[in-house]
Amino acid sequence: MSTPAALTFNGVSRCFDVDNKKITALEDISVAVKAGKITGLIGPDAAGKTTLMRLATGLLLPDTGNIDVLGIDVVQSPIDTQSAVGYMPQRFGLYEDLSVQENLDLYADLQGLPLDQRTSRYADLMHMTGLGPFGRRLAGRLSGGMKQKLGLACTLVGTPRLLLLDEPTVGVDPVSRRELWTIIHRLVHDEGVSVLLSTAYLDEAERCDELILMHQGRILDQGNFRHFSEPMRGRSFLVGTKRLGKRNLLHRLSDQAGIMDAVIDNEQVRVITRTTDDTDPMRKALAGIDDVRIESAEPRFEDAFVATLKQDQPGAADLVIKPAARLDGDTVIEVANVQKRFGDFYAVKDISFNVQRGEVFGLLGANGAGKSTTFRMLCGLLPASAGQLTVAGHDLRRASAHARSHLGYMAQRFSLYVDLTVYENLKFFASAYGLDKKRRKHRLDWALQTFELGDYQHSASGDLSLGYKQRLAMAASLLHEPDILFLDEPTSGVDPLARREFWQRINALAESGVTVLVTTHFMEEANYCDRLVIMAEGELLAEGTPSEMKDRFKTKQQPTPSMEDAFIGLIERRDQRQESAA
Repeated sequence: MSTPAALTFNGVSRCFDVDNKKITALEDISVAVKAGKITGLIGPDAAGKTTLMRLATGLLLPDTGNIDVLGIDVVQSPIDTQSAVGYMPQRFGLYEDLSVQENLDLYADLQGLPLDQRTSRYADLMHMTGLGPFGRRLAGRLSGGMKQKLGLACTLVGTPRLLLLDEPTVGVDPVSRRELWTIIHRLVHDEGVSVLLSTAYLDEAERCDELILMHQGRILDQGNFRHFSEPMRGRSFLVGTKRLGKRNLLHRLSDQAGIMDAVIDNEQVRVITRTTDDTDPMRKALAGIDDVRIESAEPRFEDAFVATLKQDQPGAADLVIKPAARLDGDTVIEVANVQKRFGDFYAVKDISFNVQRGEVFGLLGANGAGKSTTFRMLCGLLPASAGQLTVAGHDLRRASAHARSHLGYMAQRFSLYVDLTVYENLKFFASAYGLDKKRRKHRLDWALQTFELGDYQHSASGDLSLGYKQRLAMAASLLHEPDILFLDEPTSGVDPLARREFWQRINALAESGVTVLVTTHFMEEANYCDRLVIMAEGELLAEGTPSEMKDRFKTKQQPTPSMEDAFIGLIERRDQRQESAA
């Protein structure tokens, strides 16, 4: 017996007029979302995922076709649809100057929840999200993970039967991400809620009952995890060797014909070949290396996603950069007993670590751990309260301007001028970095070509897709050929293909001698780092290589822990120590 549908699209198309051009966001979409299931909506940037969700809520109406939500005709009754559906957009509208409780009250008013039902509903939601102790805290003072949980609670105030979640875990640390998924599963299994969820984390796709793969406004395929992964059997491999570093190994494999995709996977490189059971491209790339290990890998959804979308896509342009100045010595960043206080609150508590030239160094932590504060201090944007900060041989307390001339910085959120064109932004930053006319022209040409921005140079930066915004931001940060590059969650919200391209460029920078300091919530990206530290509540919990971090949590039951296992394990150990001391 087939499962009934909670949401049905039949022949739906939707276009937008942008700068006097007709843009097709969705084209002849016919798809059904099963009731009582978690359906993942997966696709790269500009696939049409958000447009589809907004149509399903009645916030947009289709140009053609019909949409049925829980038996409601969306075109005929958009207001009724919005009353029946819970929708949490990517940037949920919390009121940050209101408390947790006041936000719940506001959304209860908006959703028409009767007063006599509120006390019990609030109690359920606060228990479900773990926000019970924080009812009086201002929403603006919550961590990123807690804000997402509050947004979900506000969405659920009216007990919707269909829940639409647009990338709810973007920018959320692994612990909070796991908690959000626990809540989602509980809603489905205990309350019978149907969920349509989009995500940029492809490992989350494997937690869904059903998957819908979109690209360029069309549905490419639909089915469960096995439907996508099984055709990849015999095309997914793990390649390892102790003779080469993982970045060097990745570079050799990526350039080989017959290999569709290569990405660092723990201490090995995961390879997708164009044909089944073909190891020749890997052996050819690593000819002469006697300890090469090539093993078949269990296929996963990400393999199918990448293979489908990279079929005819060219690779990223080679990024070649040479640092403008070579510094004496190997250590380029020194952090010694650094603190940062805001009144009586310690955002950073007595941390120490060093970063070597040419390293990719990771700064990881839960939301509110102090990563961004540490980043801002290292960039000279925020003074330390105590301790020693040395960057590029300069003491930041005395010569922050000289230090900043060696730095490139890419902020967590797009921080370029959205009303300026791509070219105007690049020209502005080239001038800000003090490049003379001849060098400025050379670097602008380099940026447009290397980051494949030439076709968009006259487009407003605010109109770019997220992936192209990231390209532009990185290009701007590299115009003055810095020795050190700071990247604050550079791939947050970016689709997996754009993320791969981004790391291809980061790896090239590191190989050319540029030092890269990066924060990320993608634990697979932590594996790309040479060394890293993990922070929590302003303190360092651990420092070392990714292998050293994971080795701490090896057991008979878990012989090959992931970086996410190590991260969550360290946070849990810290929480247990605090409980024991209390």
